[in-house]
Amino acid sequence: DPLRECGVFPNMVTQMIGVGEATGAMDSMLQKIADFYEDEVDSATKDMLAMLEPVIIGLLGVMIGGIVISLYMPLFAMIAKLAG
Repeated sequence: DPLRECGVFPNMVTQMIGVGEATGAMDSMLQKIADFYEDEVDSATKDMLAMLEPVIIGLLGVMIGGIVISLYMPLFAMIAKLAG
């Protein structure tokens, strides 16, 4: 009850801890809670990386484009001076 009243833990966690206390299988219940949250963290990490990949590719494209432009601008300027 104190875990439920403090409002820090979700209902699922407090219920599973209560079941673990009642059945004497606290270690297996805590392991199930840990596995559940580990899967959630893995899922959130994969989602975040999936969102970051296009951003990283875009930034790399801008950087490479800037490098290419900075290399070719002097060349174009030199060709323009020679031509006219």
